[in-house]
Amino acid sequence: MAATNILLAGFGGQGILFAGKVLAYAGLMEERQVSWLPSYGPEMRGGTANCSVCISDHPIGSPLVLAPDILVAMNTPSYDKFIDAVVPGGLAILDSALVDRRCEREDITVCYVPATSLSKEQGLDGLANIILIGKMIAERPFVSNESIDKAIDKCVPARKAHLIDANKRAIALGAAQ
Repeated sequence: MAATNILLAGFGGQGILFAGKVLAYAGLMEERQVSWLPSYGPEMRGGTANCSVCISDHPIGSPLVLAPDILVAMNTPSYDKFIDAVVPGGLAILDSALVDRRCEREDITVCYVPATSLSKEQGLDGLANIILIGKMIAERPFVSNESIDKAIDKCVPARKAHLIDANKRAIALGAAQ
């Protein structure tokens, strides 16, 4: 596998940067080249947030993803801003509970997952981001499920260790969508 360029986007507080960090660590677990570049607005919560993640078998020239192979959009403004940048043959994973549009592009695969609603229904509040990661890995397994599990173990801080199993359940829930 050459390289996978991912762009995750949404509002601050949705776990965009954390989801990107999990993906980057999963790449590290497989001893691949990775970059993780967060970008967020000045607001603490509710502002814009996006994250570029590159996972490659070769050195990465730039950490900025301008033409993603995979887009995860967790709200309508992020969808509007980035959907046209996805490369032909790419993948878009949309939180259909918060993205109120249908994609008209026919040259990419689009998955609509009501992740925010599912997270609430399944007692996984705040894990819509991880549900979408589970769907992404099921659609394009550029890292293994084992690496994702190890990355969750690594990325969830000790003070939130009680959420490790919930994150792993969220991955499985997303994969089943």
